[in-house]
Amino acid sequence: MPRTSADTVKVGGTAPPTPNPTSRHRWLILAVICIAQLMVTLDATIVNIALPSAQKALAFSNADRQWVITAYALAFGSLLLLGGRIADLFGRKATFLVGLVGFAGASAVGGSADHFVQLVGARAAQGLFGALLAPAALSLLTTTFTDTKERAKAFTAYGAVAGAGAAIGLLLGGLLTEYLDWRWTLYVNLIFAAIAFAGGALLLTRSTRDKTATLDVPGTVLVSAGLFCVVYGFSNAETHGWHSPSAWGLLIAGCVLIAAFTGWQTKATQPLLPLRVLLDRNRGASFIAILISGAGMFGVFLFLTYYLQESLGYSPVKTGLAFMPMVAALMATTILANNLLLPRLGPKSSVPVGMGVSAAGLAWMTTLNLTSSYTAHVLPPLVVTGLGLGLVMAPAMSVATSGVAAEDAGVASAGVNTMQQVGGSISTALLTTLSASAATHYLVGKDPRNPAVLAQAAMQSYHTAFWWAAGFFAAGMVISGLLYRRGVVTQDADTTPVI
Repeated sequence: MPRTSADTVKVGGTAPPTPNPTSRHRWLILAVICIAQLMVTLDATIVNIALPSAQKALAFSNADRQWVITAYALAFGSLLLLGGRIADLFGRKATFLVGLVGFAGASAVGGSADHFVQLVGARAAQGLFGALLAPAALSLLTTTFTDTKERAKAFTAYGAVAGAGAAIGLLLGGLLTEYLDWRWTLYVNLIFAAIAFAGGALLLTRSTRDKTATLDVPGTVLVSAGLFCVVYGFSNAETHGWHSPSAWGLLIAGCVLIAAFTGWQTKATQPLLPLRVLLDRNRGASFIAILISGAGMFGVFLFLTYYLQESLGYSPVKTGLAFMPMVAALMATTILANNLLLPRLGPKSSVPVGMGVSAAGLAWMTTLNLTSSYTAHVLPPLVVTGLGLGLVMAPAMSVATSGVAAEDAGVASAGVNTMQQVGGSISTALLTTLSASAATHYLVGKDPRNPAVLAQAAMQSYHTAFWWAAGFFAAGMVISGLLYRRGVVTQDADTTPVI
């Protein structure tokens, strides 16, 4: 394989890809994919705002409340790689449509739940079908858009949805809970799924299944169990503390299982996650960037939501609206990064800069206090953080799936979703634990019955979370700056899509 110039990074191959002849309706396909991805992304936050109402209606305890969130994260995070490989082996269209139907069905069951167990079971089922849907959607995008300029536009739209979905979920969850009923935060998925299913059934073409291909069962068991232990371990750390064996024991078990999975992938005839997908330097840097940005984003969404509602007294709807300028900023820099910086200069010009800008925005948030106003104090750092996220998310996702052979598109896409999910799970547990410790430390020697003291303790907890989230992004700036190669990333010659 000939070497490329110093200004161009070759992922593999020697010739540029040709546009996919089966994708005459590719822009409509993009719209379908974005609707499906929006449904999966906003479901991570839309239920959060509805939790107090759901808890009151179904009469479950505060200790049980976390399972409404954790059940979804556990199923989704631990089964993503399996979902990606199923999409590769059995067809992306079929996997996409099955994922949509299953997700809608689980949402209907959850929305009609009359007891806690039914709601949690429905959330777990949502995670299971989301693990089929999310990698299938991203791999469809990867294989549909192979022309460099069109791919940049497609990933701009997808990256904006992926980055803004959580904030949109907060707004939509607030609107539905306040003006309809908490159950509509689940029922609304039926509308998204119906539109995406109709578009997918009409526009997507079915791929030819390789009947000689088999699923890597040992690899599936090892990685699914390993990811389950990691996600569950961090969830237990949040509720039981880091000293609990149910936290550190599961985390150790998860690391051992993932290490065993990695070793098995070097021996398996048809590995679940071919290591060739991970070993490219730019792709590896992108996976790490997605992991770190997924962790850092929770410092914005989770703790700023608490601050706005509990410290400033915002309603759910007003809280959701407060995040919209950040979404606009994110979309603006997503367009800049994917259409100008990435195709002309490569990821090294965008991702490390975005990490640094996001770190600055979160550090700025540590100046917030109980008398801060939205326009003068909350809005500026929120917009700065959004500007940074837009420079990171879409370019990293694009590079992570660029140059991957068509038969590996699903599992590469699953890797992207897995990194984001694991990053969010780690961040939720770590930041919650650290912020709670900060509040406890502040209360030492003070009257915990004094509302003013409690309010200030809450501010200490938020500041701690913002500083740590800023640290995540600062570390991401250094790591991505060191790992990304200079120059433009070009695609493989052998990645002609097979949808």
